[in-house]
Amino acid sequence: MKQQLKFWAIGLWLATIFALAALHTLHLRADFPNGSPWWMDWAKYTDEGWWANAAVRAHLFGHWYQRGDFNPAVALPVWPALAWLAFAVAGVSLQAARGLAVLFFFANLALTYLLVRASAPRWAGLVAVTLVAANPFLYCFSRLAILEPALITFTLAALNVSVRISRFRRPAWAAATVGLLFAIMMLTKIMAIFLAPALAWAMLMGLRNSHPAGQTPPARIPAGRLLRRCALAALGTTAAVYGAWIALIAYFGLLPDYRYLFFINSYEKPPGFAWPLASFWWSFHGALWVDWVLVPLAGVAILSALAAWRAGRKTLALDPAFGGASWAAAGSILFMTFQNHPQPRYYAVVAYFCFVMIALGAATLITAEPGHRVPRLPAQRLGWSVAAVAFLGASLDAVRTVSYAVHPQYTFVNTAVALAGYVDAHPNGRRLLVSVSGDQIMLATHLPALCDDFGTELLPAKLARYKPGWYAAWNDLDPGTLQDLHTRYALEQVASFPAFDDKERNVLVLFKLHPLPGGAVRAIDDGQDLTQPLPGDKIDVMIE
Repeated sequence: MKQQLKFWAIGLWLATIFALAALHTLHLRADFPNGSPWWMDWAKYTDEGWWANAAVRAHLFGHWYQRGDFNPAVALPVWPALAWLAFAVAGVSLQAARGLAVLFFFANLALTYLLVRASAPRWAGLVAVTLVAANPFLYCFSRLAILEPALITFTLAALNVSVRISRFRRPAWAAATVGLLFAIMMLTKIMAIFLAPALAWAMLMGLRNSHPAGQTPPARIPAGRLLRRCALAALGTTAAVYGAWIALIAYFGLLPDYRYLFFINSYEKPPGFAWPLASFWWSFHGALWVDWVLVPLAGVAILSALAAWRAGRKTLALDPAFGGASWAAAGSILFMTFQNHPQPRYYAVVAYFCFVMIALGAATLITAEPGHRVPRLPAQRLGWSVAAVAFLGASLDAVRTVSYAVHPQYTFVNTAVALAGYVDAHPNGRRLLVSVSGDQIMLATHLPALCDDFGTELLPAKLARYKPGWYAAWNDLDPGTLQDLHTRYALEQVASFPAFDDKERNVLVLFKLHPLPGGAVRAIDDGQDLTQPLPGDKIDVMIE
């Protein structure tokens, strides 16, 4: 009877996980949920289009590279290449791009389970997977076609190999696999460099824990020598793969586009020598975006398990999976501190590894053996308390996740379709839109677009090269952008379309661009104030 109850309980648990995971596949055209705590993240306006623009252009227009525009595929080619494959199968659409992200999410569920199972029982793996599947934060950001889901997949895959490195007959080949995965991580998102310590620690502890002092590793290779071989294999593979990519883009003259990605990701730092402390505090407590219960619980689990380490079967701090997860979360927060630019989506990496730490911490306490400092029973009670709070947090999260899934809205897609329909119904020069959300609109509607904010050429040079017919801005006009547009065009405000929930960016305003008489070109420094409306303009929105 007891075995039967256990069987049905596990079956119900797995069914719940599958149901929560399946919610991620519904309504892929829908908005990022309006009214969420993460409404300010710009990914829902721009990033899906930016990261996929090379794949979109290749399929729709026969070229992946747009000279002078924003071409992130030069520095980060992995996601665009995978998006190109997805579009080859399913066509160019938001659904196809987001479906690819959801596939990565499913892979992340499996890899999270495997990482926890490297040193903990089956139920602990299911706890971690439940926390991931139920979390509304991850529901929102795992359904966006952004870089984080893929980065997490490759990181989890590399960690899974690292923690099991001593189980391979040829550990150096496993280390080379980790090096290859790390190179792919770097070509997916530059943030990956801050995750390198997690892989190094997991690999080091994976080798150390398998070969206690005085014992000889497999194949009769001294432990120090084996460690050096693995380190060289990993570093050499990473250097070879990443170096080959740099050599390739240098050969084709694309290094300026590569360097530009670092230029635009260099954010202004606060005044004073203490800015890292202020930046760290903001980046650290920003993790609460993930969950107000579970993120603090991860800290409690760490402290509790470390305090009770003598009651455990082994030191939790030296567990490869736990240490790797800890370093990965810390590295992500350090990245945001260094950038001084924490955005909600960046915490998707933190979320996964906090959930891994909760599961491993609870498992360590619950399965603790008697020790001379911490008796077994109190340790188990503490572990079950951690598991109970995790279950409560997951239950509350699941309610919100289900609510988001069953109440889809389509304000952005409707706006993009309406804008493209207006452009087609009112021809005006070249059918080309300039907008910070242009690539996002292009992904949704196939309307050709340029980015007004980013690019290796300044906007006036791009206007001269491509001669667009349309411009779209959110809510108001930026004086600097208006100045650039005024060098060649007069602006006529012709339509506006509501979308999203950001009070500062909830109306997309469309303008016709009318070339100046005779194709004249104004100089920015010719004495006219090009940041203000000029004769020939029709502008009703604020300029600020």
